[in-house]
Amino acid sequence: MEVENCRKGTKVLLDNVPYNIEDAEFMKPGKGRAIYRFRFRNLIDGTSLERTYHSGDKLQEANITTREGQFLYREGDHLVFMNSDTFDQYLINETQLGNKQYFLKEGMIITTLFLGDRPLDITLPIFIEATVTKSDITTRTDTVTAQMKRATLETGLEIDVPVFIKESDTIKVDTRTGTYVERVVTKK
Repeated sequence: MEVENCRKGTKVLLDNVPYNIEDAEFMKPGKGRAIYRFRFRNLIDGTSLERTYHSGDKLQEANITTREGQFLYREGDHLVFMNSDTFDQYLINETQLGNKQYFLKEGMIITTLFLGDRPLDITLPIFIEATVTKSDITTRTDTVTAQMKRATLETGLEIDVPVFIKESDTIKVDTRTGTYVERVVTKK
């Protein structure tokens, strides 16, 4: 695959190791060929690297497949998932997923990326609902800007939430940015 066709999210093989393109920059100098700068994330160990290519250079596309799965539970430093079609269970190391592990709730449906039969990464739903288990105590003061405080969710994730959020409230969180979206009102 030519570098001109590589975009953010493209999966490639560098030295037979699968990488995801996290960021792609295009630069056209006054003279010469266009330059493409990519930031890659290793899909096995989560490390990052940057490389620069010129137009016409080629990268090997990774043969990545996706399968629907379900998060079951944590076992030591591994997360246990189940294939929704075959009911086979598979493990992914916490470090492999990075911060994505803090959005996982038992029973959550996810999409898993596989290289052959090896699970590499997961794709989360865009929004999750989680319960606040702990929040800082704040006092309201007159201010023009929105006041925020730290809160810990049932998944272990710590985020900033508005001061009116209290423990046991359920909130909606954007998994792409890790930010508070809104309080979820439960129907009685």
